[in-house]
Amino acid sequence: MNLIEVYIQEVTRRLPEKNREDIALELQSTIEDMLPVDYREEDVKTVLEKLGSPVALASGYQDRPMHLIGPRYFDVYVTLLKMIVPIATVSALISIIAEYFIGYDGEEAVLNVILDVIGFGIWRIIEVGIHVFFWLTLVVAIIERKDKEKDKQPLTASLKKWTPDDLKNIAYIPKKKAISKLEVFGNLMWTAIWATLYFYANQLVGLYEGGGDRLEFVIPAVNHEVLLRYWPIVVIVIGFEIALALYKLLKGQWTKRMAIYNTALQIIVTIVFIVILIDPNLMSQEFITYMTDLFTITTNQFKMWIVGGGIFFFMAGAAVNVYDGFRKARIR
Repeated sequence: MNLIEVYIQEVTRRLPEKNREDIALELQSTIEDMLPVDYREEDVKTVLEKLGSPVALASGYQDRPMHLIGPRYFDVYVTLLKMIVPIATVSALISIIAEYFIGYDGEEAVLNVILDVIGFGIWRIIEVGIHVFFWLTLVVAIIERKDKEKDKQPLTASLKKWTPDDLKNIAYIPKKKAISKLEVFGNLMWTAIWATLYFYANQLVGLYEGGGDRLEFVIPAVNHEVLLRYWPIVVIVIGFEIALALYKLLKGQWTKRMAIYNTALQIIVTIVFIVILIDPNLMSQEFITYMTDLFTITTNQFKMWIVGGGIFFFMAGAAVNVYDGFRKARIR
C-alpha cells in the first residue's frame, strides 16, 4: 500500500462503517487535486502534512467530539469543579463531625474521637471529591455531545458566548490582595476547631495518660462551669467570625472596610478571651496542683505563666492579623 492508501485507511477506520466508503472516495479525490501531475513521494508527504493527523481529520468528519471535555465547555467545567468540590468536601466534613459528636456517649476520650474524625474525615473528603469529579465530568461530557451548535468558541460561566461587555463585570484584583477560597475554608475550620475546644474543654483540654493503644483523659485543665458562664458572648464571637469569612468569600479581596471590620473583631475576641483567662476560677484545682508539683513552682507562678502567656499570644496574634489586613487592603 502506498502512503495515500495508508493515510485514507487510518482516517476511515475511525469513522462509522456506513460512511467509510463515501469519505474514502472524497478524501482520495481531495488528495489527488492537491498533488501535481507527476508527483513524487515527497509531494505526497507535503500534501498529507497539510491535511494533518488522521486522528484530527477523522474527528472533523464526525458529529461527536473525540475528547471527553472540549474547549467549548472546558472553562465552565473547571469553574464548576472549583466551586462545587470545596462546598461538597466541607459539607462532608461537617456531617462526619456532627455524626461523631451527636453519637458521643462519654465512654471514650474525646481526643480519641477527634483522631477518628480526622482519619475518617480525610477519607470522606477524598471519596466525595472523587464522586463530584466523576458525576460532573459525566454530565458536562453528555451536554457537550448533545450540543449541536456549530460555533465551538469557549462559553463563559453563564453558558453564553463571550463578548467584550463581559469584561465590565470583572474587577481587577491584585494577587497579593485576593482572598482565596482556601483562606476562607481555613478561617471556618479554625472557628470550628476553637469552638469545639471551648465547649468541650472539660473533655479535651487537660492531662492524658497512655492506656494501651488509646489515650486516657485523666485531669481536665479548666472548670467547665466557668466557661459556660461566658457562652452567650462566645457564641456572638463565633457568629462574627463566620460572618467575616462569608464576607471574604463574597468580596474576594481585602478592602478598607473589611480591614476595619477585622480589626473590630480582633479587639472583641482579644478582650473576651482575656476576661475569661483572668477569671480566678478558670483552671481546675486538681490540674494546678499536678502542674505545680511537676515544675516545682507556686500556684501564683503557674497562674501567671498561663494567664501572661495567653494574653501575650492573643494580643500578638490579633496585632499581626490587624496589620496584615490593612497591609493587603492598601495594595493597588
